[in-house]
Amino acid sequence: MTDPAKVRRHAERVRELVASVVRSQIKDPRLGMITITDARITADLRDATVFYTVLGDAAAQAGTAAALDSAKGMLRSTVGKALGLRHSPTLTFILDDVQDQVKHIDDLLAAARTADAEVQRLAAKAEYAGEAQPYRLDDEEDEADEAENQPGTGDTDDTRSGERR
Repeated sequence: MTDPAKVRRHAERVRELVASVVRSQIKDPRLGMITITDARITADLRDATVFYTVLGDAAAQAGTAAALDSAKGMLRSTVGKALGLRHSPTLTFILDDVQDQVKHIDDLLAAARTADAEVQRLAAKAEYAGEAQPYRLDDEEDEADEAENQPGTGDTDDTRSGERR
């Protein structure tokens, strides 16, 4: 097993190497405004996944993907030499769509805020269907019990004589 700290260091090094090679050595005109955001490498150091973002529309993203795919061999050899590993890791490039996800989450939060504001507006106008406090409180029960136990109120049975008053 490989040490997780070593794997993280190699992943960070792969990210730095790919970013510097893309910036300085790749002269493909299809390559757009690219940013290497992250790199992950497997525990056996054989496969590396590089995440990138591209400024632009879908055509710029497709062109950048094609340019990275065509430069994959050069990038792999550069990474392999710099890391000094027995086997150069295979590079896989994945478009990092964090910005799209952030926009989607922001839209969802805005919709939730609008819905909450509507609920607040409706709640401000709402009235109770019955009483505001539908349950008896302890104080009210004590007063009701005292009123029932007062002498001279209501009919009582006289158990000694069997007559009703």
